[in-house]
Amino acid sequence: MLRFLPPTLIACLLALVVVAQTPSAPDHAGTVLRLRVRVKLGDSTKGLSRKRFFLIKGSLEQNKPVVAAIEQRQLTSRDCFYAQAGASAALIKWLKENDCESVYCGEIETEDIEGAAAVPEFVTAVAVGEKELGSRELARKWLTVNLPENLRSGFYRIRQNELQETIKQAESLSGAKVLSVMTDRNGTAYFTDLEPGTYTLSNIIATELGASATIWNCEVPVKQDERAFEKPFLIMNRNEKKDKNVKCVAFERPLPVCESK
Repeated sequence: MLRFLPPTLIACLLALVVVAQTPSAPDHAGTVLRLRVRVKLGDSTKGLSRKRFFLIKGSLEQNKPVVAAIEQRQLTSRDCFYAQAGASAALIKWLKENDCESVYCGEIETEDIEGAAAVPEFVTAVAVGEKELGSRELARKWLTVNLPENLRSGFYRIRQNELQETIKQAESLSGAKVLSVMTDRNGTAYFTDLEPGTYTLSNIIATELGASATIWNCEVPVKQDERAFEKPFLIMNRNEKKDKNVKCVAFERPLPVCESK
């Protein structure tokens, strides 16, 4: 039958047959680590959202200097930093309620600059911006540029410097790039394209949970497993019920008491 068809059509049909018989490549050449982070605060347990975790090549023993540096790092809490920087109680409250390290992580709404809940620093920045831009709405959207630099991003810069210092140490020790992911609103994240082997999972920079600074440093065996996507590596800040599904429990330290300015 093919001999009665034009040569170009025959070529197209043959190409379709080849494509149909060729198995499609997997989404990820390597294996997958599905991370699930749950935290217990008081009587409630929830997923830890919008937090970054890192995967360092090698076991806990191989990464011992890095782990020690992470756990022994001097802590500065968000509240203490901003109090020392002269932030108002309203600004500190806004950062805490939005779980923000800087003013850039959440949108500043109208209620944040007007009424009883207004943040004084935001009100001042809007007034300055309105004179420059001629529009109160534009001034609200761009008010961060009129905040003092230390209040704008000082705490975030300190955290980033500590993070980059640790990543550099880890990469120098392991000889491999440190990978990172951020959890979604349910506390789930995926590391993909991984080579099988042993890794150290860490949040590197302590996460503030209530009155504690919470640090995870966990050893993770990564195997070539087609079902890895379905099996979460569950970590928690506490495991009071001794749940065998919890693979790692955090190291917790009390947050430091703020020194008076």
